[in-house]
Amino acid sequence: MTAELAPEAAQHPFVKQPAAQQFVEQQIVGQPELEQVEVVIIGGGPAGLSAALNLVRARRHVLLVDGNRPRNAATFYSHGFITRDGVPPLELRRLAREELDAYPNYRYQRTMVTAIERTETGFTIMLKGPGIGQSEIHAATIVIASGVAEVMPALPTLRAFYGTSIHSCIECSGWDEQDKPIAVIGETDDLAERATLVSQFSDDIIVFTNGIGQISEPDAAALAARGILIDHRPLADVVGDTTGLTGVVLTTGEIVPRTAAFMRPHYRLMQEYAASLGLAVGADGFLVVDADGRTSAPGVYAAGDSASPGPRQLIVAAGQGARVASALNRDLIGLPQQRP
Repeated sequence: MTAELAPEAAQHPFVKQPAAQQFVEQQIVGQPELEQVEVVIIGGGPAGLSAALNLVRARRHVLLVDGNRPRNAATFYSHGFITRDGVPPLELRRLAREELDAYPNYRYQRTMVTAIERTETGFTIMLKGPGIGQSEIHAATIVIASGVAEVMPALPTLRAFYGTSIHSCIECSGWDEQDKPIAVIGETDDLAERATLVSQFSDDIIVFTNGIGQISEPDAAALAARGILIDHRPLADVVGDTTGLTGVVLTTGEIVPRTAAFMRPHYRLMQEYAASLGLAVGADGFLVVDADGRTSAPGVYAAGDSASPGPRQLIVAAGQGARVASALNRDLIGLPQQRP
């Protein structure tokens, strides 16, 4: 039985092309010579690296571009990734790129994407990076894995302790701060949920809303039942020493002793370069994707923090990258979407 060709896949110039073809300089009609690949992956974190590995092993020709500015650069150790628990995040990325270098149909370029334009045969991606200036490449498909930026409360000394005794990922770092006096700091309306998660690791928790974060009366009652305190007073800063965080400073000058904190940042998408594609963004601020990472634009996929409001763990992002790779490969072959 012959599989029906997906409409969007049928338009891609690489559908049913020999998978063993090498990277070549190809002439695109109406344009000067432009390098053409099957997939450009934007972002070299776990989602992008996982997508790259699975796609090159599917004999797809992949260019991974990354500006090497990971969101977790301040974190000394990452956790929850099987066989790599405790590995520094930058080392995890290095190991993954080393594995990918063994594949002849993969290339890595340290550069930034400045813009994307849709063409009749896919996309033209504009690049700019140190030592290479400006360049362009054509791709049949794109995977967006450039993640998000964290926008923190305006506390001057917060960054000095971020990644050591102040964290944003509870699932990643809760174990390391267990049984300590913990602050949950944020200005959003989900602080009660965050504090409840933290209560798995400590019985001494104070939620600091900075006078902005909202906690409903039912949520406040539920927190109180767990022994979690709420402080709505505005904050001035955090304070600490060489051992780490020692307290939260109120605008009154009072210091509330705390030796660990979980911050609830706002998240901002890092996809200004894709503005011309008109990708749908949900009410939660993340890219709208289907179960396999397809965005609202045919040929554009997303994985990792860009498309996920869930746990911001490296292993979750890597899993999403693998799933996107599977869907993208099927789409390029022309197979229909997999049923749940």
